[in-house]
Amino acid sequence: MRNQTKFYLEQIRQTMQRLNLWQAMPPAQEAFLSQEPFFLDTMAPEEWLQWVFIPRMQALLESHSPLPNKIAISPYIEEALKEFDGLNLLLAPLVALEELLQNQ
Repeated sequence: MRNQTKFYLEQIRQTMQRLNLWQAMPPAQEAFLSQEPFFLDTMAPEEWLQWVFIPRMQALLESHSPLPNKIAISPYIEEALKEFDGLNLLLAPLVALEELLQNQ
């Protein structure tokens, strides 16, 4: 389970890099202070995936903490990036991760 989670997180990262969504520089520190879901008011969806979601999931894995079993990221990404040509490529590992975690 944990190895599969790591695998899907890596797939998300690699897909974002291939689609030129991966950024070299993080958003401003203030962007991380958002209280909104997905940091809607301070980050683009791909920024949130890279700088918030992936690091938080990796931190849970590294600390051997319980993983969430109710996540729904793909609907947000699908809506927020609906005009993006590579959307289906990005959604594939996200949906697979959601299904894995929901069936644990």
